[in-house]
Amino acid sequence: MPSLFDPLVAGELKLANRVVMAPLTRNRSPKAVPQPIAATYYAQRATAGLLITEATAISHQGQGYADVPGLYGADQIEGWKRVTGAVHEAGGCIVVQLWHVGRISHTSLQPNGGAPVAPSAITAKSKTYVIDAEGKGEFTPTSAPRALNIEELPGIVSDYRKAARAAIEAAFDGVELHAANGYLIDQFLRSDSNQRTDAYGGSIENRARLLFEVLDAITAEIGAGRVGIRISPVTPANDVSDPNPQPLFNYVVEGLARYGLAYVHVIEGATGGARDFQQGDAPFDYAALKSAYREAGGKGAWMANNGYDGAQAQQAVASGQADLVAFGKAFISNPDLVRRLREQAPLNDWDQSTFYGGGERGYVDYPVLT
Repeated sequence: MPSLFDPLVAGELKLANRVVMAPLTRNRSPKAVPQPIAATYYAQRATAGLLITEATAISHQGQGYADVPGLYGADQIEGWKRVTGAVHEAGGCIVVQLWHVGRISHTSLQPNGGAPVAPSAITAKSKTYVIDAEGKGEFTPTSAPRALNIEELPGIVSDYRKAARAAIEAAFDGVELHAANGYLIDQFLRSDSNQRTDAYGGSIENRARLLFEVLDAITAEIGAGRVGIRISPVTPANDVSDPNPQPLFNYVVEGLARYGLAYVHVIEGATGGARDFQQGDAPFDYAALKSAYREAGGKGAWMANNGYDGAQAQQAVASGQADLVAFGKAFISNPDLVRRLREQAPLNDWDQSTFYGGGERGYVDYPVLT
């Protein structure tokens, strides 16, 4: 019977255990460049079997929040090299999450103050994080987007490919494609945010086209065994929805099966909320989703995420429900979370006021077990 603390090989990734640090936006990268303190932050948590970085913009256009990191310039690559070097020195494995936010942005964050881009010109009922003229961070409504022209889509695919190559230059062990939580790829997948009438809209096959074109490019560039993907079949995050998510995401994972990916990362329910949240008339069947992937030939590790505690995670791995379990906020306040889970030790409480922006406080100063 497998344990949460057993090693696992996922594609080209060799993991010391099944505990994963989920991507966690922290807004501490001015000018989109990771700072030296980020190396400390990630290295502190390197006992996780896998570290997934905070979401990282593939281009300036792909940025949607102030002071989030990027992976499209030389300074950014050098900043990430400090992080990967520190993590590897601590014995860890780390992948970078590749991100294009689509419509979840603000004109003040876009090149030349332009409108954010989206599948369709539909404004999200959501907010983003900006820094005002006095240097104070605040949440503000997203700006109205413009619909991408079909001629622009190959350029976005190319941006993903270039970012994947930059990740390898920065010595990451691999990448995770962010196709969840209402960002660009998820916006294309969902029928409410994608009302196109061309080859990228309408049918499930059309709405999933961009996702598979991006995966084609990334896997050709760095190899499928270094690539994972994150999906969130029913999350309402960032104002996305679909009235019939089961066939949509069954189609997606059946398509993923042909790539030989390292892993598939699934957010169950509403991101950061109820795991039994549903869209449409019926509860979403995550077991059926996994079966669809396996029956189509998918070999990648199956990663579960959203609200798991240690006992639930152990049960998920022991039962075969999941191969890996990702933890989010618990890793913010417990850099030694793996040890605490193994020893069933109490967890530190997190300070939510320090989640977004700031310095060392609430970032690298949480205590570990003595």
